[in-house]
Amino acid sequence: MKINVYSIDKKNKDRLYAGLIEHYLKIAKPFAKVEMIEVFDKEIAKAQDISPQAAKRAYSKAFDKYMSSGINIALDPSSKEVDSHEFANLLKDSATINFYIGGAYGFESDFLAKCNYVLSFGKITLSHKLVKVVLLEQIFRGLTINNNHPYHK
Repeated sequence: MKINVYSIDKKNKDRLYAGLIEHYLKIAKPFAKVEMIEVFDKEIAKAQDISPQAAKRAYSKAFDKYMSSGINIALDPSSKEVDSHEFANLLKDSATINFYIGGAYGFESDFLAKCNYVLSFGKITLSHKLVKVVLLEQIFRGLTINNNHPYHK
């Protein structure tokens, strides 16, 4: 199984959570190959200065090229909340799963409509760096649930 986590974020901008991210990537290895892909370019930077709508369009354009294979799951705070067991079910029986963490302005509704699932980790606002850690922990938890590993108990 291959799990890709795509995020609108500048590479190596903030290393505060780097140790936790590396930890979850490492402990997930027995169950799946998990990769973090940070996406940010001049077009996104420029669009964020223009308007929230322009930024959302730029995020969609940046992510569109990654959506051609696998199950696509976007994180959106106004979407459906799931518990860890429901989350684990999303990881079952898929060769490739792509998670998307949007930029500061979230996602266009058209992008969300293209995804197989849209999930929320709650109504609170979390930094993008912290969302990555929470997502990786839930990915690891879901993989352990699916593999009857004792971590989730």
